[in-house]
Amino acid sequence: MDQERMNECGKIIDSLIQENVDEGSYKWLREKVLLAAEEKGSAALQLAFAAIPRKIGRKPVQMNLADEEKISKTCDGLRCRSWSLDMLGRLLLILHLDVSDKSAYVARIELLFRDAEMHELVALYSFLPFFTYPEAWQLRTAEGVRSNIGLVLEAIMYDNPYPSKYLPEAAWNQLVLKAFFTDKDVLRIIGLDQRRNKQLAGILVDYAHERWAAGRSVNPLLWRLVAPFLDEKNFPDIKKLFENGDEREKRAAALACYYSNYKPAKSLLEDAPAVNKSIEENELHWGMI
Repeated sequence: MDQERMNECGKIIDSLIQENVDEGSYKWLREKVLLAAEEKGSAALQLAFAAIPRKIGRKPVQMNLADEEKISKTCDGLRCRSWSLDMLGRLLLILHLDVSDKSAYVARIELLFRDAEMHELVALYSFLPFFTYPEAWQLRTAEGVRSNIGLVLEAIMYDNPYPSKYLPEAAWNQLVLKAFFTDKDVLRIIGLDQRRNKQLAGILVDYAHERWAAGRSVNPLLWRLVAPFLDEKNFPDIKKLFENGDEREKRAAALACYYSNYKPAKSLLEDAPAVNKSIEENELHWGMI
């Protein structure tokens, strides 16, 4: 994030915290923010980062629509409506760090990651869109995707614009596959449609076959990511679902056909004019799957 946007976010976050804590807690936080901003090392930053939940609490903060929209606009669609006071306090620390020396800045953030307990990891991964030098966090994010901690995965996957904007294709594909594998709400992944790719479609089709072979179901939203890449290899799967799947699978298959350019898929949908019409009139859409 550039300095101008960082300053704008900092003002909003500071105001929200001040409105939701007592004067003593706010004074303590501002002192720690200044100490962390001025130090060359990481001691003050690490101590304050760990202490914030005890000092200002974990109360949920209800943002008004104007503040929420400002943050979303500043941070590429980030949605943080449900963040708590300790999350905002920790973010305020990050937003005031000296970013002039890249290696020192990255080292300080990496120390926080290295020593973090679970809730601190959730905060840090949620803050990815706010970090300066965004390319520096690609490996760290890919490592987080390999985590088996549900809250950490959700911090990376849900309402977070960083992965879709900065992860290389292989790492992005792994994130999406992990979301399906761990039964996450994939519709909360920002950039899901924009970063569809042929390799991901193949990975997801293979995953679906593995699930079916084991007698398990497949999240029908998977076919949303396969739709632009329907071909002679994967179309039989769609045809099977369209003709013999349960209601959600049939709807997903119909939508995949509608958003595909593969002629046999278009023909299959043309043979079901009522379904085709319901999609055209937005009575059937991916949000219903």
